[in-house]
Order: sequence, then structure tokens, then C-alpha cells
Amino acid sequence: MNRLFIKGLDLSELLYEEAVKPILATHFPGLSYSAALLGVGSDVLGFDTPQSRDHAWGPRLMLFLAEGDHETRRDRMDQVLRQELPPEIHGYSTAFGQHEDGTAVMVAANGDSINHGVKFFTVRSFFNYVLRFDPDEELRASDWLTFPEQCLRSVTSGRVFHDGLGRLEPIRACLRYYPHDVWLYLLAAQWRRIAQEEHFMGRCGQVGDELGSRLVAARLVRDLMKLCFLMERQYAPYIKWLGTAFKQLDCARRLTPILMQVLGATSWQEREKPLVSAFELVAEMHNELGITDPLPTKASQFHGRPFLVIQADNFADAIRAAITSEEVRVLPAHLGAIDQFVDSTDVLSNPEWFNRFEILYQ
Repeated sequence: MNRLFIKGLDLSELLYEEAVKPILATHFPGLSYSAALLGVGSDVLGFDTPQSRDHAWGPRLMLFLAEGDHETRRDRMDQVLRQELPPEIHGYSTAFGQHEDGTAVMVAANGDSINHGVKFFTVRSFFNYVLRFDPDEELRASDWLTFPEQCLRSVTSGRVFHDGLGRLEPIRACLRYYPHDVWLYLLAAQWRRIAQEEHFMGRCGQVGDELGSRLVAARLVRDLMKLCFLMERQYAPYIKWLGTAFKQLDCARRLTPILMQVLGATSWQEREKPLVSAFELVAEMHNELGITDPLPTKASQFHGRPFLVIQADNFADAIRAAITSEEVRVLPAHLGAIDQFVDSTDVLSNPEWFNRFEILYQ
């Protein structure tokens, strides 16, 4: 592909402004609708590159219709777009076929009917599809905890091109980030994850288990990164884009070189020095949040053993004590949200599965 690369969100907005919008104005004047690109996709997150063009990428968007219009006009709108859309937009085909992995892939337009990438939803059906969430109902704390961060990021990222229904942007604003006490609950749970393993890296190394020591160090690095997302009130994406998104955090400039040293070290003693630096830096970040009284930011020995840790349980306990919402206080201690205790891609990307975990919070 030698054509000029256009970021997916920009290409989709061009599709809307130059093709879909005028077609709808001509054939469906006065229709109230919203148009956006939200949900699954590297393009939605803004992380797409020329490599992304090989599948699940292209000039695509979503049209949101009122409940009645979705029933009565969707099929007609689909047919009009098939007949009226141009075969290309800025050098990219508007026609899609099926990739071998089942996802959509751009193909050359063939014939008079274009198999386009415009999908139709109601606002309710979309949020039910991605989160099993009815936007007309009030969110409970347990609802927030069964929404994987990667899914919350996918619906608050992307771009709304037109919100004629006046509903998309208010709902996205509601989902922009966790309520305060839910956020505290998640912070405490993340510190608890670190507390459970912060001394294992050195202990594995001490008994000659270099592989185990590296593995624990890598887990701690990931947990520290996830903690930083929480501290900066940003949803973390799924693992493919975790490092890319981490680079956008304010703390990344200071913390990334330190974490790279942890992962590159060849002995547990060499590994411990940057890991301690990372612990201490994140402890300072905690104090800057002002959500608890200041806590010690210097690492100390783990119960007299020769391993330096940040005593992460102290942070978890202090944050839990700051929670005032009774709805949140009665949640299971240390459990956290679904992606703090589930690591299955199939579960975290499938609403039919992650929605079932609500029973744990009852």
C-alpha cells in the first residue's frame, strides 16, 4: 500500500463529512441522528499505523438512530448508502469484505452496490452491545467494577462527528471516569496486588530462580503501570497498547527509563535498585494526590529479610479508610474491578462473560 496514510479517525470523519452527511441530507432531510466512531479498534484509540490497514480498519462509522427510526428506516438507509456512496474516499475503498480472521477488510468496490462500513445502532443497543449497560438506568458501583477498563476506554475514546440525538456526548461524559469512591476502591486494590508480590522478586533470586525473579519483576512492572493509569485517572487499554498508552501519562518520562532498567537487569540485586526507585516514585505520586495523610516514600526491609519493598499494604489500608460511600465500603475488600483479578482476553472483551461477574459484588 503506497497511498498516503490517514489516521482512521480522520478518515472516518472524512467519510462522514464528504459522503454520508450529504447523502443523508438529500435522501432523509430532517432526520435526527448521531454519527461517531467508537468501540473496538486501534483506530478508535488513535494508535493505528499503516500496518493497521490489513484488517478491521478503513473508512467506517456508526449511525445512531432513534428507536422508531431504527426500526422503520435502517434498511432503507443501508440500501441508499450502498447505492450512493463513492467507491473510494481519499484513495481508500469504501467497500469491505471479510478477512480470514472474520474481521472486515477493505476490498475494491465491485458493481453498483457497495458493502460499506456504516453500522446502525440505537444509543441503547450500542451501549448494551459493548458494556451490557442501559444508558437510561443509573450506574451502581458494581456496574463500574464489571466494566473492563479497555471497554470503558473504547467508548470514551474515538470521535463523535455529529450528535443530533443529543445523547452520545452526555453518556460519554458520564463514563469518562470512575466515581470518586469507586476510584479509591480500585486504587486500594491495585496497591494490594503490589503488596502481595513486592518481596517475591528478591526471594526468587535468592534461591537461584532467575527465571522466576524476572517473571515477578515483570508482573510488578505491569502492576505499577496499571497503578499509574489509576493515579492519573486514565483508563488502561488492553495489553497490546498498554505501553503505548503509558507513554502518554505525565509520569512516563520519569518512570519509563526506570522500568526498562528493571526488565533489563540480569540479577535480582541489580533488578532491585530500579524497582525500589519505581516504588518510591509511585509512593511520591500517591502523596501528591492528597487522598490520605502522607505515607513514607522510602523503601524498607520486608520483615527483616534482605529485600527492599515499599510496604504497599500501608497504602492500600490508608486508601480504603478514605472511602466514605457505604455502597463502596461494603464491597469485597481487595477484590477490585474485573480486570484486576481476571486476565482472560476472551472474558474481558466479551460482555456476555464479564457481565456475569456482578454476582461477586452482591
